[in-house]
Amino acid sequence: MFHIMIYMHKKARNYEKARKVFALMAERGVQQSTVTYNSLMSFETNYKEVSKIPTHKAYNILLDAFAISGMVEQARTVFKSMKRDRFTPDLCSYTTMLSAYVNASDMEGAENFFRRLKQDGFEPNVVTYGALIKGYAKINNLEKMMEKYEEMQACGVKANQTVLTTIMDAYGKNRDFGSAVVWYKEMESCGFPPDQKAKNVLLSLAKTVEEQEEANQIAGNLDQSSNEHRLNRVPRFVDGDSDDEHDEEEGATSCDERQDELILLNSDHGRNLGGLL
Repeated sequence: MFHIMIYMHKKARNYEKARKVFALMAERGVQQSTVTYNSLMSFETNYKEVSKIPTHKAYNILLDAFAISGMVEQARTVFKSMKRDRFTPDLCSYTTMLSAYVNASDMEGAENFFRRLKQDGFEPNVVTYGALIKGYAKINNLEKMMEKYEEMQACGVKANQTVLTTIMDAYGKNRDFGSAVVWYKEMESCGFPPDQKAKNVLLSLAKTVEEQEEANQIAGNLDQSSNEHRLNRVPRFVDGDSDDEHDEEEGATSCDERQDELILLNSDHGRNLGGLL
């Protein structure tokens, strides 16, 4: 209930009232959830409350909230605050900060921070490389995208389904059916059953009868009439924003927590807030 009140005050731009509700939670001993912190920090600019956050995980959650929106300066402030309050950033923190640059389409900043990550003694994992691969796919720099993929392989880091789907989708946006087929098969050879997004990309790229038959066979849709119906319904390619669904699953903040906030705001509790605000 308290975090809903904070959210409603924030929405009405009554920031001081939102801060008072947050302080009231501490006074009454009410547990402050990750949703509460995210609601508060989505507008907080002086970050005075950051130092009161009790756990390392909570810092990563706040960092993730800003990174998802590409709010680099705000994410940097939280990242610096971690060190100030003696919470040493971990690989998750560094990768999340890196993703802030990626989501802001600042690949030069992302590369600089990637170098810093390694200089500070961290070994990039598949999520770290995946963020850079996604960034280059987003700006349609396929050469740099593949360069990062090859670097990841050379370092012994195995690709996951998210990385492979991102690469396949990037070629799909360039209407490259042949390369999309190659990456679809690569996904299968790596032991990842292609998901619906991968199938949609492949089927939507098939232009000629031969390509449609090949896509049909590869995707396991042997009924030609069924495939023709599917081709009429499948979008030409999947919008890049949908990649965030995969990334957020691996981020610090869970999708379920954000969904909980929306559900609560539309519930009977939300409609009864009038007497509390």
